[in-house]
Amino acid sequence: MSSSHSPMPLEGGALPLPTRIALIGNHLPRQCGIATFTTDLSDAITREYPGLGTFVIPVNDPDSAYLYPDRVRLEIFQEDESSYERAAEFLNFHGNDLVCLQHEYGIYGGVAGRYILTLLRKLKMPLVTTLHTVLREPDDEQRAVLDEIVFLSDRVIVMSEYAAGLLRAVYGVPAEKIDLIPHGVPDLPFSDPNYFKDMFGTEGKQVLLTFGLLSPNKGIENVIRALPEILKTNRDVIYVVCGATHPHVLKSAGERYRNSLQRLAEELGVSSHVVFNNRFVSSEELFEQIGSADIYITPYRQEAQVVSGTLAIALGAGKAVISTPYWHARELLAEDRGLLVPFDDHQAIAEAVIDLLRDDAVRHAMRKRAYLYSRRTTWQKTAQAYVECFQHARIERMLRPRPALPDLFAVKTINQVPDFNSGHLQTMTDDTGILQHAIFSLPNYSEGYTTDDNARALIVAMRLNSSPLTRCESYSALARRYLAFLWLAFNEQSGRFRNFLSYGREWLEDVGSEDSHGRSLWALGIVLASTEDAGFRLAAGRLFEAASATALSFTSPRAWAFSILGMQGYLDKFPGDRHVQSYRNELANRLLTIYEATRSGEWHWFEKTLAYSNARLPQALLVAGSSSGNQRMVDAGLESLRWLLSEQHHGGETTFVPIGSRGFAFAAGMKARFDQQPVEACGAVSSCLLAYQMTGQPHWLEEAQSAFRWFLGENDLQVPLYDSSTGGCRDGLHPDRVNENQGAESTLSFLMALLDMQDFQVTTCSKTQLEMSVSR
Repeated sequence: MSSSHSPMPLEGGALPLPTRIALIGNHLPRQCGIATFTTDLSDAITREYPGLGTFVIPVNDPDSAYLYPDRVRLEIFQEDESSYERAAEFLNFHGNDLVCLQHEYGIYGGVAGRYILTLLRKLKMPLVTTLHTVLREPDDEQRAVLDEIVFLSDRVIVMSEYAAGLLRAVYGVPAEKIDLIPHGVPDLPFSDPNYFKDMFGTEGKQVLLTFGLLSPNKGIENVIRALPEILKTNRDVIYVVCGATHPHVLKSAGERYRNSLQRLAEELGVSSHVVFNNRFVSSEELFEQIGSADIYITPYRQEAQVVSGTLAIALGAGKAVISTPYWHARELLAEDRGLLVPFDDHQAIAEAVIDLLRDDAVRHAMRKRAYLYSRRTTWQKTAQAYVECFQHARIERMLRPRPALPDLFAVKTINQVPDFNSGHLQTMTDDTGILQHAIFSLPNYSEGYTTDDNARALIVAMRLNSSPLTRCESYSALARRYLAFLWLAFNEQSGRFRNFLSYGREWLEDVGSEDSHGRSLWALGIVLASTEDAGFRLAAGRLFEAASATALSFTSPRAWAFSILGMQGYLDKFPGDRHVQSYRNELANRLLTIYEATRSGEWHWFEKTLAYSNARLPQALLVAGSSSGNQRMVDAGLESLRWLLSEQHHGGETTFVPIGSRGFAFAAGMKARFDQQPVEACGAVSSCLLAYQMTGQPHWLEEAQSAFRWFLGENDLQVPLYDSSTGGCRDGLHPDRVNENQGAESTLSFLMALLDMQDFQVTTCSKTQLEMSVSR
């Protein structure tokens, strides 16, 4: 396969293989070249990549219905624009990795087939378009449609160098967006035509063949006019015309063209040497019919044809070919792989046929050149080239994301802090605790619960219950439920929290992660710092006392950071506890030590990787350093946070771009842009507001606001993650779409960030009112 573009190499191995591909076009049994191509391409991809889910969305022409195979999932009705819109919704809903469009003006509804744009504008995932027609002189409507298709496509596939050149010269498409993948051909053996002739009653004959759907522009009359001259020297020649009349021609003009060809043959006295096989034949019969041919002829009457599937198949079968010089033929038949004759010149056709039938050596050499050339374009290799193109489209979308058009123009309220909506928090909580995952906005019972999420939920509930703006009995009840979950999770024998609990209330492990233990300490510290309820405080204090010392055995820097935040909450209530002071100081010094040991000229971080919950590490240093008066810790916290934020603004972009969880980032390697998680934005909001409170420097406030606006739609895809209708938060950003599930971690991350922003607004407002009062 050749390509107009060599995509950038990726570090870390092979490109990710897509798992679900939708092909839009036509599909057999509809009778047209696009249907045959889409069917063959889908078959080839399925054979070569059996684990890749491929399905097809065909377009039905008016007043037609087809008995499609199972791979056809949804049908579009050509002149019903609403069906294109429904198809886009279907594709977005089913979470496809990529859509591959087969474009030909005539198969889509509207002027110049513009209804397809209704579908493409709404797609969330990458789009690869195969252009079966590229016009050198399009009219205004055709030009507008193709321009927008190319704009919406991540990559464009053409099947000839000439088509690629037209895209660059006429349409201004950059070369790096174009892939050249020749038309696929079946992997047929190089065989003797005589082997197949008895199947068609042509044994002992010299067979000329033209196949494909009949229409007046095919020029078959010129071959019939050449027959009298050919028969003067080759009395045993038979010309086979294999194929039904094109359905559109049949509908508008009936069999007028075929009848005219038959009359012409009779008038010239060659009707006994012309065979019309008026059927849309199966692939197997077609291959046998091609196999029986001595010479294949494409006598098309128009130059402007950038691809001919029938010509490609004939070459793939190793046929000697005579063709008029339309664009694709000039390319495929170069270097003596066939003979070119002028348009509408039956005498030239006759001379070419006579010459090839006279000289067996020349004819067989031509066949061999054609066959060897076509080995690079078998359907197996075509499938491989298409999937490689799909991989490049996906990774390019990942590296250079863009919003879908509806999202780009949607009204967003990114500069307003929303009111608190606890609806989804309540929905996700049952009498055990908060469930871990959601199916869209529904709780996913099968995934059960985690201590991680119930600790987060306890922090949110305590903050709600301690604020005079939001305090109510329902939040107090939620807080008690989440604290009870932590008691259930604590294993007194091991001194550790378990993490995963099934919906049937069975623990799936004896010891949970260090992070879940650290988050539990954080939540308990928040309870102790904020509650006035003596019984609640005693329950939290007892559990904190039993679990806090264990944190000293941890090796995870994030578990240290979570524990530090919880210990500081405890110390805000009991500042004289020397044991907890020593625990906090020990863990904070460990963070400082690994930071100073790992920090280098361009890498100001605690580890050689940026992973998850990143901003909590500098936040813990700031909290501990500020409380203990350790300026080294404060300086390291500010420096590392400042560096982290610079890494979360790709290439100097102003938009907040959290480190992606699909690969993270390394000191020596690529930085993952996706999948972007709400937990990262939440940590950035908290840490930056803390840095602003400590320094008064306005850029920290700007960074906090930027990270918060990420939730509201100021992100790579211009899509809000916060769902104001439910009060939930979607689970993250993929390169091509938002993850619509509203799980506990995501929702709680948003609610934490929202509470931080609301508390900051209240504090700022109160401070302003106080200053105004003093000034009076």
